[in-house]
Parts: sequence; C-alpha cells; structure tokens
Amino acid sequence: MPTRDGADRLLRRVVRDGGGWTVLLTVVALVGAAAELALPAALGLAVDAAVGGTASWWPAVACALVAGLLVTDILGDLAAGYGTARATLLLRRRLLRHLFACDVRTVRRYPVGDLVGRLVGQSADAGQAGTAVVFGVVALVPPVGSVVALILIEPLLGITLLGGLVVLAVLMRAFVSDASAAVTGYQRVLGGIAGRLLEALGGARTIAAAATVDPERDRVLAALPELRRYGSLGWRLLAQASARTAAVGPLLQAAVVAVGGYALTVGWLTPGQLVAAVQYAALGAGLGAVLATLHRLVRARAAASRIAEPLARPARRYGDEALPPGRGELRLRGVEVHREDGRPLLRGVDLLVPAGSTLAVVGRSGVGKSTLAAVAGRLHDPDAGEVLLDGTPLPRLSPAALRRGIGHAFDRPVLVGETVHDAIGLALPPESADPPAGANPATAPVLAVTRAAQVADVVARLPDGFRTPLSEAPFSGGEAQRLGLARAFCAERVLVLDDAMSSLDTATEHRISQAVAEGAEGRTRLVVTHRAATAAAADLVAWIDDGRVRAVGPHRRLWADPDYRAIFTPAGDPR
Repeated sequence: MPTRDGADRLLRRVVRDGGGWTVLLTVVALVGAAAELALPAALGLAVDAAVGGTASWWPAVACALVAGLLVTDILGDLAAGYGTARATLLLRRRLLRHLFACDVRTVRRYPVGDLVGRLVGQSADAGQAGTAVVFGVVALVPPVGSVVALILIEPLLGITLLGGLVVLAVLMRAFVSDASAAVTGYQRVLGGIAGRLLEALGGARTIAAAATVDPERDRVLAALPELRRYGSLGWRLLAQASARTAAVGPLLQAAVVAVGGYALTVGWLTPGQLVAAVQYAALGAGLGAVLATLHRLVRARAAASRIAEPLARPARRYGDEALPPGRGELRLRGVEVHREDGRPLLRGVDLLVPAGSTLAVVGRSGVGKSTLAAVAGRLHDPDAGEVLLDGTPLPRLSPAALRRGIGHAFDRPVLVGETVHDAIGLALPPESADPPAGANPATAPVLAVTRAAQVADVVARLPDGFRTPLSEAPFSGGEAQRLGLARAFCAERVLVLDDAMSSLDTATEHRISQAVAEGAEGRTRLVVTHRAATAAAADLVAWIDDGRVRAVGPHRRLWADPDYRAIFTPAGDPR
C-alpha cells in the first residue's frame, strides 16, 4: 500500500502537470479574490459619498470591479478546464506506461476492471488536484481578507468575525478527516465491483451455458451494500458540514451586523463603513466555496492514493545491449519463481535449449509450464536464477533487442492494434510494421509470417485485407491463434509457444508444426504442449513435475515411463 507521502508527492506532480493553465488559473483567481475584497470598500465609499451629497467616482469603480469579477470567472473556468484535462491526460499516460513496464505478475495482482477504474475514474478525480489546490488557497483569501478589512474599519468587528471563523475551521477539519476515509473506502469497493463485473463479462458465454446468471449477478454485486454504506456516509458527512456551515454563517454575520449597528450609533462607523462591514461579514462567513473545495481535495487525495499504489510497484529494468552473436541458445540456470504466498512454483530449474532445436515442455496442470515459458521470454523475471540468450542475461538486453530476439504466442492471444496488419506486425521494427500504400498494403515480413502461420487466406477474405480494422474482423479461436503465431514468427532467434496451437484443427496444426520446424530458419523453439504428437515431433522434451525438471530427453525414451504417459491420457489433466 502506498504511504501518505507517496499520494502527496503524486498530487504535487499532478499540480505541476497543469502547466501554464494552472499558473493562469492562480493569477486569475487571485485577481478575482482581490476584486471581491475591494468591492465592499468601494460600495461603502460610494454610500458615504451619496449620503454626504458629494460627487464621486466610487460607483464607477464598483461597476468596474463587478465587470472584472465576471471576466475572471470566465477565464478561471477556462483555465481550470484545460489545466485539469492536461493533468489528467499526463496522469493516465504515466499510469498506463508504468503498468506496461511492470512485471506481468505485478499487473495481475489487480483485476482488470479495478485498473480501468483507477485509469478512468480515479485519474479524473486526481487530475483536479491543481484546480482544487488553487481554489482552496484562493478561497481562504476572502475570509482572511475580510477579517483584516474589518479590523481596519473597527477592531471589534474583526475580532467577532475571527472568533466565528475559528469555530468553522474546527468543524471543517473534522469533515476532512472523516470524509477521506469514506471516499477512499468507496473507491476501493467500487474498484472491486468493476473487477468482478469485467470477469463476468469475459465469461458471459460460460455463464449463459451454465445457467448461472443469477448467482453471478449476486457475486458481482455482493459488495453493493458496503458501497452504499460508504456512499451514504460521504454524502451524510458533506450534508452535516454544509448544515453546520449554513447555521454558523448567518449567526456570525448577524453578530457582525449587531456589533456594527452599535458602532454606528456611538459614532464609531459611518453609514458607508457599516455597509462595507455587512458585505465583509457576508464574504467572510460564506464558506460554502471553501467546503466545496475541501470536498474536491478529499476526492483528489483519495484518488491519488489509489493511483500511487500501482505506481509504487517497481518497473522492469532493461539494459542497453543489442542481440549478442549467436543462433538462439536459451539457457535457464537455477530459476526459481514463487507464488504470492511465498510457496515455490518453479524450483531450481536448470535447462538448456540448444540453438535451432525444438524443446517441448510437458506436465500436468499447475506444475509451472506457462511460468517457465514466461520466464524464458522475460514476460516476468525469476525470483532467483537467470535466463540467458546466447550467453547474455535477458535483463541486459534493450527492449528492442529483446523484442527482436524472442517471440511469444499464447493459447488465447489478444490482438492489439487498429488493423490486422498492426496486430501481426506488432513485434516488427517500425519500418517493417507500417503498411505501405497500394493495392496489397502489407510489408514483406508481414506477408511472410502470415503465410508461415497458415493465415494468409483468412486475411485475404476480409473486406479490406490487412487494412481491415480489428473491430470488424470476426476471427474464430483458431484463426486468432494463427494470427498470434504469425506475430510470434517475427522474432529472429527464439519462439516461445505457450500451448499456441490448442484451438487448431489437426490438419492446420500439422501444417503449422511443419512451418515451425522447417521454415523457422534455424530459430529455437520452446513449445508448451499437452499433445503427445507435438512432443514426439520435438527434438527434446522437458518433463516438468511439481515445479522441477523431472527429466529431459527424446519423447520416445520418456514414453517408457508410465507417469509420463499418464500426462497425455484422458484421465490426466489436459494441461
């Protein structure tokens, strides 16, 4: 969990991110506050001039001050809107980049719906920090200025107003403390509901097939009563603070008016000064703007705390080395990976995948096969040990070198990009990934990998071929897997295929297996599989059992072990 200092540092950065708009808002707000403080004095002098029967330019000054207030309000709203938008944009960009830079396991600690809530809702609340801070500081100017002005007019009036403001400040401090806890709890529970909702939507077909709509709805909304409690508490605290302010404010104003009336009768004040005193009393006691600003600050700080939490997670560090000389030898030395609770998932894995060979990784469900594949391509780093590509530890490679050297394909690939061409060329250098103009808008590398993955005919049938938007390309599970394979084929040295052919029919799988084995141009292949035929076609098989490498050897030799054969039988787990 982030510390308060972490949330406060983030808020300070958000304030700075407002840039020139925050500066403009500060200047405009201060000018408006000064005009607001000058207006009662100008009105009082205008009244005295009228009572005395003398000509004066104070009414014109008062009109000019009113016009100035209108202008500053308009400019203030404009600066606040643009400043908040800019700060929110930079905050969302910072959070998104950090999440992509983090270890995969780190990101998986947060439900996707919860992260979306932080990225969308909480970022918008925190992005208002600059505006809230400026308005919060400026909102104190009228009360403080009113006290000073009343002291200058008549010290007893200033003391009366100051005493009432101290009482209101104590009440507001209690509101800030209680409201912070309510808003933080509300945002936390809302993020949990969003996470469960997104999970349910992702499994909508399964839920419908199992006829478990009602239980799933109850699961998603189980925290709704808690959300309601936090929401009701927040609004109740705001209502109580508003009621107290509304009750004390008029009493305070009445007290100042009473003291001012007495001062007028004994000759301490002129009629114009009494008018000014009444205006200052109303200005000083009207703390509704202060309360609204405090509420905005509370929401911004609570949101900043939620965003600071994932930002505090360490990002992966990369080196700056290019791909070393070699043909794709992959070596794992003493690799260990632990679960969240500290239990080992991989334990002391030592494994060598010779350059240009195919290594099949097999084992029952939960023994660490996919984790081994993720570590092999540095989707996340091991807790101990190291992974080397052609003798170079993966953390020493630059992101571009790592992307060029190792490609991943998964059982359920997520296609990313605007078009089909973007999705396939995601791992290519920009000059090879950008589609050219023309009748056949695909680069040569993209065409080559789509043919190798047996998916070129699928793309050709799309309305706009490679330029078809992904949102308009209805791919089946097997077609999506082939596109994922095509994307992985862009790598130059190592292909990590994590059950990447599970949704393919037998004929297509055979053709792709041939393409991987024969057309991979010497690239090393690490294939996680549950199919005996795939294991038999590999040069070597790594048998993973309980987080350890139980045996490494040709499939035909391992087949003599009944425990090994049980992995591929229907009674065994399909993973």
